[in-house]
Amino acid sequence: MRYLTFALTKGRLANKTMELLEKTGITCDEMKDPASRKLIFVNEELKLRFFLAKGPDVPTYVEYGAADIGVVGKDTIDEENRKLYEVLDLGFGKCRMCVCGPASAKELLKKQERIRVATKYPRIAKDYFYNKKCQTVEIIKLNGSIELAPIVGLSEVIVDIVETGATLRENGLEVLEEVCPLSARVVVNRVSMQMESERITKILKALKDVL
Repeated sequence: MRYLTFALTKGRLANKTMELLEKTGITCDEMKDPASRKLIFVNEELKLRFFLAKGPDVPTYVEYGAADIGVVGKDTIDEENRKLYEVLDLGFGKCRMCVCGPASAKELLKKQERIRVATKYPRIAKDYFYNKKCQTVEIIKLNGSIELAPIVGLSEVIVDIVETGATLRENGLEVLEEVCPLSARVVVNRVSMQMESERITKILKALKDVL
């Protein structure tokens, strides 16, 4: 029997995923060793392998079959736009993708003026403004603190993930429009879904039962 491989998003999502998997009887003791320098963790008995990756890389590993199953945020799935199946909402890591800015920018959104939008998520921002709002905007990709953009005049608004909104409020910004709700999702490689259908379906069913 071949190994089924999981790609998990480093950090909170991986920890939450392993907690959830443990409830279904899937464990990996190797992952619990904080001193371990291993990159791949194995459960020999169940023929499962696990590795940790940066969020944006998880859909890539899954699309190319280096991982059969991945757990990653919905924001990353939409932004990376890889060929894979999104099969289950795990319900944790909840937040929202929003258009944010100073209160004065509300009018610009209503009037559908041509504005500049700063974001780490150009694909999601473009889809929202061009396809859902039919508003022509200039999208500026940034990698660091997006909140800075409207404050220094780089953009009128930003598209970013909002959890509590505290950082926005501290900087005189607010949520102007909600783009979509986000949470952790399970994704599966298309070929694996056919070849390992029985094993993968069994894991997904077990996860649904504990959710």
